[in-house]
Amino acid sequence: MPTLIKDGAIAADSWATSAETEDGQRPLLPPDTWRATEGGAALLLDGDAEPHDDFAHAPLIAIHFPEFKDGRGLSLATLLRTRHGFTGDLRAIGDVQPDLVHYLMRCGFTSFVLPDGRDTAVALRSVNVHRHYYQGSVTDPTPLFRSVARG
Repeated sequence: MPTLIKDGAIAADSWATSAETEDGQRPLLPPDTWRATEGGAALLLDGDAEPHDDFAHAPLIAIHFPEFKDGRGLSLATLLRTRHGFTGDLRAIGDVQPDLVHYLMRCGFTSFVLPDGRDTAVALRSVNVHRHYYQGSVTDPTPLFRSVARG
């Protein structure tokens, strides 16, 4: 069973990560279907999706990573956070690697669904693997060299 990590801990998932929903779970909807709903539904995007300002109204956006080497979802997450004003839960699903969770977080992801067979302990350790980063990011736009007082 896939494992949801949210806010640095294992959590129960109220959203279905596939077309089959279980009791009490709500589906993730593709953009066209999502726009046709009255609201409150979650949005499911592929990494090559074109971001829109109306996506900012979704309570959750899940970005699907079809394979490890496809990083388009990272760029999409950054755009949703920085240019389109999305402030809700941003979730990575699909081929999520536990040792890359810290990169996903720096791009704005707040939750991750690890597929079966992935090491949850590695993912939990990766949440806070570094305290300081030289480069700016979505989560901390000020680069380290700008935030350190020079003597």
